[in-house]
Amino acid sequence: MGRELPRGDIPTLILAVLAQAPAHGYAIARVIERDSANALRLREGSLYPALRALEQQGFISSGWVEPERGPARKVYTLTDAGRTDLARRAHDWHAYADAVAALLGKREVARG
Repeated sequence: MGRELPRGDIPTLILAVLAQAPAHGYAIARVIERDSANALRLREGSLYPALRALEQQGFISSGWVEPERGPARKVYTLTDAGRTDLARRAHDWHAYADAVAALLGKREVARG
C-alpha cells in the first residue's frame, strides 16, 4: 500500500478529485489511491476533518443522496470558490515542483 499523505496536501487532492465529479468520502479516498497507482493513501482520520474544513471555508458543499440500494451517503461537490482555490493551489504546487526539479537537475549535473 502507498504512503500516507502529508496533511498539507490532503485539501488540494480532495479538491482535485471533486473537480472531476461530486463524490462521497470513501470514493474520494479510492480515487486518490487509484489515480496515484496506490502510491498515496488517505485515511478516514485525515479525510473527514479535511472535508469539514473545506466545507466551512466554502470550497465544497455537501448533501445527502439516497442510492437505489444501501444507506444514504453524504456527497461532496466543488463550489466556484473551490475551483478558484484549486487553481491557486495547483499553480503554487507546480511552481514549487519546478523549483525543486531545477535544484535536483543542477545537483545531478554537478555530480556528473
